[in-house]
Amino acid sequence: MIRAILSIATVLASVLLCQGAFAKTGDGAEKFRQLEDDKLPTPNMYRAATGEPGPEYWQQKVDYVIDVALDEDAKKISGSEQITYRNNSPHTLRFLWVMLDQQRFDNSSIARMSETSSTAGQRWDPSGEGDTLSYSTLARQQALSDVDYGFQIKSVKASNGRSLDYTIVDTHMRIDLPQPLASGRSTSFSIAWEHHIINEPIVGGRGGYEHFPDNDTFQYFLAQWFPRMAVFSDYEGWHTKSFLGRGEFGLEFGDYELRITVPADHIVSATGELQNPNDVLTADQRARLERAKSAGKPVFIVTPEEAAENEKDGTTSTKTWIFRAKNVRDVAWASSRKYIWDAKGHKQDNGQSVMAMSFYPNEGEPIWSKYSTESVIHTMEVYSRFSFPYPYPTAQSVNTWERGGMEYPMITFNGYRPTEDEKTGKVTYSRSIKYRLIGVIIHEIGHIYFPMTVNTDERQWTWMDEGMNSFLDYVAAIEWEENYPAYGNDVNVLDNIVDYMKSSNQVPIMTQSDSVLQFGPNAYSKPTAALIVLRETVMGRDLFDFAFKEYSRRWKFKRPTPADFFRTMEEASGVDLDWFFRGWFYTTDHVDLAVRSVREYQISSEDPDIEFPLQRKQRADDYPEPQIQSRNRAEGIVPYVERVEELLDFYNQNDRFTVSNKDRNDYEEFREGLENWEVAALDRALKEGQYIYFVDFANQGGLVMPIPVTLTYEDGSEEEMTIPAEIWRRDASSATKLMMLDKRLAAVEIDRHHEIADTNRSDNAYPPRISQSRIELYKSKRDSKDLMADMLVELKDDEKVDHNDGEETSVPLEPANDQ
Repeated sequence: MIRAILSIATVLASVLLCQGAFAKTGDGAEKFRQLEDDKLPTPNMYRAATGEPGPEYWQQKVDYVIDVALDEDAKKISGSEQITYRNNSPHTLRFLWVMLDQQRFDNSSIARMSETSSTAGQRWDPSGEGDTLSYSTLARQQALSDVDYGFQIKSVKASNGRSLDYTIVDTHMRIDLPQPLASGRSTSFSIAWEHHIINEPIVGGRGGYEHFPDNDTFQYFLAQWFPRMAVFSDYEGWHTKSFLGRGEFGLEFGDYELRITVPADHIVSATGELQNPNDVLTADQRARLERAKSAGKPVFIVTPEEAAENEKDGTTSTKTWIFRAKNVRDVAWASSRKYIWDAKGHKQDNGQSVMAMSFYPNEGEPIWSKYSTESVIHTMEVYSRFSFPYPYPTAQSVNTWERGGMEYPMITFNGYRPTEDEKTGKVTYSRSIKYRLIGVIIHEIGHIYFPMTVNTDERQWTWMDEGMNSFLDYVAAIEWEENYPAYGNDVNVLDNIVDYMKSSNQVPIMTQSDSVLQFGPNAYSKPTAALIVLRETVMGRDLFDFAFKEYSRRWKFKRPTPADFFRTMEEASGVDLDWFFRGWFYTTDHVDLAVRSVREYQISSEDPDIEFPLQRKQRADDYPEPQIQSRNRAEGIVPYVERVEELLDFYNQNDRFTVSNKDRNDYEEFREGLENWEVAALDRALKEGQYIYFVDFANQGGLVMPIPVTLTYEDGSEEEMTIPAEIWRRDASSATKLMMLDKRLAAVEIDRHHEIADTNRSDNAYPPRISQSRIELYKSKRDSKDLMADMLVELKDDEKVDHNDGEETSVPLEPANDQ
């Protein structure tokens, strides 16, 4: 740290020089450019400049009555649905668009035809890089060629029974109306259809069936399973972008009646409230369900023992389960004879009760009965505090697969199970499985708020669905348990995100879903990190929480866009956030702030009797005597002038720091030349004896951020401060901060608490620190093939071969030979 005595004139000159440097560079202007200039759509009567719905906001309403039957032997469902479509838009509609998401699995679909070698596998197990082929990719391709997947449309009829003309275009179907549908009018029509159910662990696709080979049983979990009306919105008209597998679903709200016919020994979980418990549940099960409403802990509706007994035998008889759901945008369901079912009532602060329920096979025990339903309740407690009370009567978690999750209104599909040791038969679960299970349930139940209630366009802006929800599930995870390993070994998302932030193969958060690179970090982790920084560092909790809750309230059961979120957060908080949203959401800049230099000064009195002795000492400190001179003295060498004293004169007695009368007169003239207020300011500064610091900060990553600073004083005390991001508004690359402190500094550090996702911490402290770590010794290995020894190895019997080592290997490939 450079220390010096500084005159008032020099201080003012330094400040002016810094301001001049800002103005000359000017790149801060672009970083702080208002989003209204080039990024956000012009406000209108449908979407206001405040970020709230405009006075003429509208959205369509679609009601469904659906009958569906499960053919367990054929692994197929057949259904018919009556759709009532109300046109609330100001437009007259001559045709309607319907989504046929199962067409994605048709071999002629855009999704299938546009697969690359690296995307030919399922999302959990891609094919890999280069010319490789995994076994799971091979199995998926075989499965998709063995079965004709996709909808078979049996009929499309008007309410009078007449057939309607329709055209299928990839994953959408256009229905041509016999008469235009005027604004404010409704029309009804029906669709009959069927399709095969995919083998989800092999094909991958959010819904399907799972086979349990140990006892040859199945479970079925159906999603995107029926023709659903496409969105018609004020900002895009008909949403007809094909479903390619990643960009999820924009949908319209409506009321549903769902009648599901399944084998009589199945237990069914579905969106909505069960309407006919007397027809499908035993008296004991109904009594347990009633008791669960007020129970202090989850109650088994179907016990593990009953589920184990139930799955032993099949049946040819069927039962129909009837569910009703109001004001939902979708429905999903799961069915199996394997299910354990537990439930617990949750009383919300607004007095409304919700039944939290979990459905899972015995393969999920003991971890599912311990954590699932309680995780559902914890999620509702946290999310409701940030948004609005949970809006539906049930919240369900269903164990439908090995890992991952998927969300629908009132029902979620969640993975992770314990494992059974093949030799001992003991069931255990790892620390990772425990926290991944809790985490995925929190995440998927959270999705019932976002986007199932705050109805964002997932196909266009994935982050508004996954990112916003991941932010809240991270908040909920930390409130579940301190040091919750939300990101593997990382508790802090701002530590986890740094490698992605500085990577090269990325695109901005605002990129359309199907074109996103590094999907997980882009759509989930980076938006989470951004909102954490916004809440904890930029805005503060009070302002952020108020604004976020206002956004949630405004857009509950409506369809917001990014502009609506950005505008609401600013309008409700009173904080300019354009620079933040521009940097985090529209660019791939990263955070890399540095402390470049710190210079220390004290105000000079200009009094030569005070300043000259100090300057003499400073000179001696800065320029120590040469070693030749000090060693001469040590060896007893006496300088010549000291041996010949007559050579000594005035200048040998007085150095350049000796005070003269002229110096004293100059000082008096200096004082007399000051204005009275200047004399007062100088005398006060001299009395207070403050230390003046010029701290140089650098922005090396491009993303402008506040600077969290920790000042460590010479006496060991510390002080924390946050310099607003606006320090970069003129020069986004460098800034010098003037600090006037009562105590002498020992060190300056930025981002000590890891709160801004800084990607390079080696330059965050001044003076620099020595990096400390531990190193492991490395012993090299040289592998060589000894064919003679290999031929003597005993051939293993089949029962000795371990075929399950937990890692997938590639299918062996070799160049084809001409025959």
